[in-house]
Amino acid sequence: MIRPMQTELTIETSGPELVDFSARIAEWLPRQSGLLTAFVRHTSCSLLIQENADPDVQRDLLGWLMRLVPPADAATMRFISHRAEGVDDMPAHIKAAHLPVSLQIPVEDGRMRLGTWQGVYLVEHRERPHTRRVALHFAADR
Repeated sequence: MIRPMQTELTIETSGPELVDFSARIAEWLPRQSGLLTAFVRHTSCSLLIQENADPDVQRDLLGWLMRLVPPADAATMRFISHRAEGVDDMPAHIKAAHLPVSLQIPVEDGRMRLGTWQGVYLVEHRERPHTRRVALHFAADR
């Protein structure tokens, strides 16, 4: 019987940003082939596979998300009633509802089968720093 491996990574954020944690995943992966699942254990951030070569991509994505879902005190967001933790609270949940909170990545001989310019990111949607947890699960091929 093949037993899956699991761990949890802690990722510190400093406000809205994309944090590339591909290298941390790569360090943990066994030298086997199988399937990696990553799952973020929070409702106001997301996971994303995205370009890792040009930082303008990350800046543009954050800008687009801000235009798509501005803070709750913006005139277009008056319908929002959930503001328990500030004007970025419900908008962060809306952004997380649009982006994935889990990813599945094929692994071959201990290496993620990502494209040349791809990295695995945690996308922070809140304005202040947070400590985020990402659960990793690796299931080896038979």
